[in-house]
Amino acid sequence: MKILLPDTVQLAPVLPAGWEAVTVDARAEIPAEHHDAAVLVVWGASRRHLASAAEDLTHLQLVQSLSAGVEGILAAGFGEEVVIATGSGLHSLTVSEHTLALLLSLLRRLPEAREAQQRHEWSSELGGLQPLHPAGRLTTLIGAKVLIWGFGQIGQTLAPTLRGLGAEVRGVARSAGERAGFEVIAESAVREALPGTDVLIDILPATERTAGVVGREVLALLPDHALLINVGRGATVDQVALREALAEGTLGGAGLDVTDPEPLPAEDPLWDAPNLLLTPHGAGGRPVGADERIAANLRALTEGGEILHPASR
Repeated sequence: MKILLPDTVQLAPVLPAGWEAVTVDARAEIPAEHHDAAVLVVWGASRRHLASAAEDLTHLQLVQSLSAGVEGILAAGFGEEVVIATGSGLHSLTVSEHTLALLLSLLRRLPEAREAQQRHEWSSELGGLQPLHPAGRLTTLIGAKVLIWGFGQIGQTLAPTLRGLGAEVRGVARSAGERAGFEVIAESAVREALPGTDVLIDILPATERTAGVVGREVLALLPDHALLINVGRGATVDQVALREALAEGTLGGAGLDVTDPEPLPAEDPLWDAPNLLLTPHGAGGRPVGADERIAANLRALTEGGEILHPASR
């Protein structure tokens, strides 16, 4: 049995007896001598690579993504008999780190401090004696009301750190309840919660249901001092509405690690929006525990067990 590994990341999973691993170019069509592969691992694959896999790998049983999002894989046209497993959980720590970095940078005004440093200016506005909760501006997580929209593994990893720094944290999911010790409200109740939200963290996937969901109505319901952080997918945010809200001062600031499209065109006016911190989709980029996930799902495939994190199709 053969498993194809991408050349975009170093992998060395422990294989069950009878399995052979072959590393292939994740940007190219799959060579004919490997069309007998039973498993394909996907990380940074091109459309050309995925199209080749869907068409040519006639013995394929499992596609193991190392990304939590599998939109491109689902769109490639794999047969219903092929199980597609997501990389859910492999980026929880790294994306949580990045989310926290974006949020704290905005709260502590690090972009402005960097500008003052470049001017060789010791800014009295940024340093020295400061009120904890100044009127009209969010400067601390202490007492801040944080809403995490998309309360999966990343959100549940991030939430305890935010709580530890003094924030009041709730999640948003399709149905209300409790997850990982945190209150979760239903998506239908989001609009009622927004006026009392200081920080909205978007970790939503890109689907027809979530396209542009953080739009004018959502942004208008947030307080003027509120911050928006998006580490989910760029398509979930109406970027025109976001730019206007920032320009008009009806949103305190935003930190985006994702945009639509990516890369963001150099001429896009979003680059110049005030109080915006933009990073080039760098929150994940380094799956943690990939070898162990691949090995576990290979064992499940070999022994007839349950595949971890299958994608809905």
